[in-house]
Amino acid sequence: MFKKVIRGKSPRNLLFIFEILALSLLLVYQGEKIDRLTLGTGIGLILIIYLSNYILAKVSTGDNYIFLIVTMLISIGIIMIYRIDEGLGIKQLIWLSTGIFVFFITYFILKYIRGWKNWIYLYTAGSYVLFLITFIFGSRKKGAINWVNLGKVAFQPAEITKLLLIFILAAYYSNISKWKEKKYSSYYLMGVVYSFIILLFLQRDLGTALVFYAIFIAIQFIYEEDRKLIFYNIGLFTIGGILGYTLFDHVKIRFQAWLNPWKYIERQGYQITQSLFAIAEGGFFGRGLGLGHPEFIPVVYTDFIFSAICEEMGIFTGIGIIMLFMILVYRGFKIGISQENPFYKILALGISILFGIQSFIILGGVLKMIPLTGLTLPFVSYGGSSILSSFIALGILQICSEEIEIKEDKDEQGE
Repeated sequence: MFKKVIRGKSPRNLLFIFEILALSLLLVYQGEKIDRLTLGTGIGLILIIYLSNYILAKVSTGDNYIFLIVTMLISIGIIMIYRIDEGLGIKQLIWLSTGIFVFFITYFILKYIRGWKNWIYLYTAGSYVLFLITFIFGSRKKGAINWVNLGKVAFQPAEITKLLLIFILAAYYSNISKWKEKKYSSYYLMGVVYSFIILLFLQRDLGTALVFYAIFIAIQFIYEEDRKLIFYNIGLFTIGGILGYTLFDHVKIRFQAWLNPWKYIERQGYQITQSLFAIAEGGFFGRGLGLGHPEFIPVVYTDFIFSAICEEMGIFTGIGIIMLFMILVYRGFKIGISQENPFYKILALGISILFGIQSFIILGGVLKMIPLTGLTLPFVSYGGSSILSSFIALGILQICSEEIEIKEDKDEQGE
């Protein structure tokens, strides 16, 4: 018999109270100019979140708390986005509704289709196809070629490639005994991963390249028996960092702005200094929704949404967001440790590392702990590609939290 991995009923009543408070906060901001659009948006958000948590508790025997954590994050994010721009707030609600739908689709596909660990070549080919699409149809934004436009809709293929990378690593290390029969198989895997990173360098998408590297070296550190490959990775990372700084002017600019933004406050340091001003202005409990000036920060609704939240809702709320991400990553690792199926164990660890490293990179950037990158804060920032890929990742983590029988593995070995 298999033990239950993690199970728990989401406290939907507490979530409902949290959502009512969030809606009240939004209505207070509107004051006397409350309109049907604002009220409808708030009620729609509450219904979507409450019903999705209710449905998940009925269909899944796994960890329902990870979805609960995410719904709290998206609630804070959409309030801030709606405050900045009502039109973007409505669009974000549509993206969130689509993302939740995609979450359930991902969950059911992974639940009822088996054999995922045997399709490593398909994942690899799919990744190269997505890179090819980016190079052929992609457009340059913020110095990087990472967006593909389909009419009025733009998306980032690299968001899906990140997930395919995790599937590649899970498929390889869950079948490690088979792959070790082939000489230099670990070097071939490194070659594939570094070919992805090189392609990201050519796209000048160094933030995503850093995420790829972090996922790879973390999984490799856990599962790779040949420990010298880890040192090779560290050396290659150092070389890549030096090359990135030497070859790309926008990397130099961001590095200079990180070291001393006050010296370049009117140019490359403007964004980060405005971010720091906003966080400082907010104090512990914030200036109040609608009383700050998030418009002073360029692209505040994507890269710097955390700064805007801290200004108007306070560092207290900022700490809450950080803690929610910490709990999400903790529960993800707990799922991975508890999972008995090797493939799903590595998937859970990879998804947890993805959430952890991406949130750390963007939070560290806006707080001037590390140089800025072009990443978004998962589930909080505005953006369709980021929302959809994050919910796909969450759907994968949800299925990993359930009991996965290893009978299929035994059957394959018997064959």
